Amino acid sequence: MTPSLRNPERPVAALIAPDILASLDESPQDIARDTEEMHPADLANVAEVLPLERVADFLRTLPQARAAEVLEYLDEQLRAELLEAMNPEQAALLVGAMTPDERADVLVELEEETADEILSDMPTAARQETERLLQFEPDTAGGLMTTQFVAVSADLTVKDALALVREAARSGQREAMHAIYVTDADGVLQGVMSLRELVAAADDTHVADAMRSEVVRITTQAGRSEVTTLTSEYDLVALPVVDGFGKLVGVITVDDVIDALVEEQTEDVQKLGAVQPLEEPYFAAGFWHVARKRVGWLVFLFVGEMFTGTAMRHYESTLAAALSLTLFIPLIISSGGNSGSQSATLITRALAVGDVKVGDFLRVLVRELGQGLALGIPLGAIGFIRAMMWGSSAEVAAVVASSLVAVVLVGTLVGAVLPLLFRRLGFDPAVASSPFVASLVDVTGLVIYFTIARNILHIA
Repeated sequence: MTPSLRNPERPVAALIAPDILASLDESPQDIARDTEEMHPADLANVAEVLPLERVADFLRTLPQARAAEVLEYLDEQLRAELLEAMNPEQAALLVGAMTPDERADVLVELEEETADEILSDMPTAARQETERLLQFEPDTAGGLMTTQFVAVSADLTVKDALALVREAARSGQREAMHAIYVTDADGVLQGVMSLRELVAAADDTHVADAMRSEVVRITTQAGRSEVTTLTSEYDLVALPVVDGFGKLVGVITVDDVIDALVEEQTEDVQKLGAVQPLEEPYFAAGFWHVARKRVGWLVFLFVGEMFTGTAMRHYESTLAAALSLTLFIPLIISSGGNSGSQSATLITRALAVGDVKVGDFLRVLVRELGQGLALGIPLGAIGFIRAMMWGSSAEVAAVVASSLVAVVLVGTLVGAVLPLLFRRLGFDPAVASSPFVASLVDVTGLVIYFTIARNILHIA
């Protein structure tokens, strides 16, 4: 009987998996030939459908380099379970065949003891290379870079440089082959050439004469947001990484930039929703782990909302004098919170992509002041009409209208200023999340509403 498949929602992989299982039992030597035209990502999808105990058998039927490519595309949780179930020697062979940056990422995902065992069983060169990469934080340029790149000396001829490129390609190097970096005798980055430019140059031309000396570069300690910004701004497919002395130590390829961008945006979205970022996919994270990530912000926001009740108690006499004001409280505070959330989202994103700087504080303030009035006046007019339709007096309708204009204006300004303030203090602007802004504006909105009501309705 065929074992039940995992993840049957992957239709194509689920169709292929039974044939793979049958081949594993009858002719495992044919699997590598039968699947050689498939992309490693597709083979990883097939592996994710197979029963867990057969995934290792499946990978063993593939050439080592091919199996390592498939491993790079596997779901992180499955990959960790798979490597921890293998003996360290087998795991070291598989991980050691991966590209350097992926190799380091995989080891970070594992239990420390397992990672150390795998690392110790790797060949010396691969182990040392991996240990260098593991010294960097995962969300820095050093943690994202690969050490597989092609660098040639500036005093070589194009003919000699091409020979070095061919040698690198024949050695099985799979990354950063499209850009040829030029260094001096100390390894300091001097220039760059595309592979096309190198091939097109005359054989007897010196590399120093054919290279482009203006090179966009980044240091090992730079954050991933800076990596994604530079890559996007200059339309790069590879970004060279240098140390404090300008020495070329690695390259960040566009696939790693995309991964970094996805992680960065995922974290920002989670923070905007008042959730501490999850390091794992949603279903891979434990139930209580997710709860812990959510409860802190919820408690903080709950405490903040208590001040809403305090504000209402303070203006209890105002409510008693004009009970109809109660009907419009949800309208007032929700309008302020919504406008504030819009501004916080816009400014947080603008900061992330570099459209707005902290130094633009006054420009942002003036612009959002105009936005607050432009948004608040139409809402105030609608609120006035709605209050009159409910049978309220003209004075109460005026209170509602003017309160809406003021609250939307304040909410817009608060939502715009908080991300800038957080960035100025060295915090992630995404922490100024929509729920945080909404809670703050709820309290200020009530104070504004009842203060205006007291003045217009002449309530003591």
